Amino acid sequence: MAIEVFNRYENKYLLDTEAYHTIYSALLDYMEPDEYNRQHGFYSISNLYFDTKQDSLIRTSLAKPKYKEKLRLRAYGVPEQDAKVYLEIKKKVFGLVNKRRTALRLNEAYEFVRTGIEPEYRDYMNKQVLREITYFLQRYELEPKVYLAYERKALFCKKSRDLRITFDTNMRSRRYDLKLEQGSYGEPLVAEGLWLMEVKAEKTVPLWLAKLLSEHGMYRTSFSKYGNEYKKMLKSGSSEKERQVYA
Repeated sequence: MAIEVFNRYENKYLLDTEAYHTIYSALLDYMEPDEYNRQHGFYSISNLYFDTKQDSLIRTSLAKPKYKEKLRLRAYGVPEQDAKVYLEIKKKVFGLVNKRRTALRLNEAYEFVRTGIEPEYRDYMNKQVLREITYFLQRYELEPKVYLAYERKALFCKKSRDLRITFDTNMRSRRYDLKLEQGSYGEPLVAEGLWLMEVKAEKTVPLWLAKLLSEHGMYRTSFSKYGNEYKKMLKSGSSEKERQVYA
């Protein structure tokens, strides 16, 4: 069964392609690809983010509060109508990320968010997470806002599964066709050739990793895929208004 509850710290780094290859190769002395990457070079992740009509969740998140939360629907690849997907609440409290998710069929997930009514329980669902999402949906009137997809490589530490490092590339987004089954396409989210590396650990990172990152000049950055998409959307909207004014 897939892990449904995560508590960990996440540090992010933006890399160019050369840095990605250097760091990835160095990590293989201590880490190994997860089971999906052993069979394929990458696996594809697609997400649908929900927010209020006023974008209050992402606006609050960008203000960098001590506590923030969001709801998203995640699939691996492009799902069919009856495919299993994951509805997730992601919270961050004083830097600690808590993610709770339940498996659902795609249509069950859409209907759950639309109505706020829990689906009839099935053995692949997590009862406690269903209740938490129900409460979340009572607090916010949500609608689908952004589709985000990317290709991922993931590594686990050979000695401890508590340490995981992921590399995301080809990040793309759209604010139309907001259905996961519509296909994995969209506008580029970052410049071509950039990679997002995330170091995910339940505790502090091991000394060997801290030394490796320092030796290669890797410095943490603040990067949210949804947050950067929202800021890009605002900038694009401002540019469009300016063109209309001066037309």
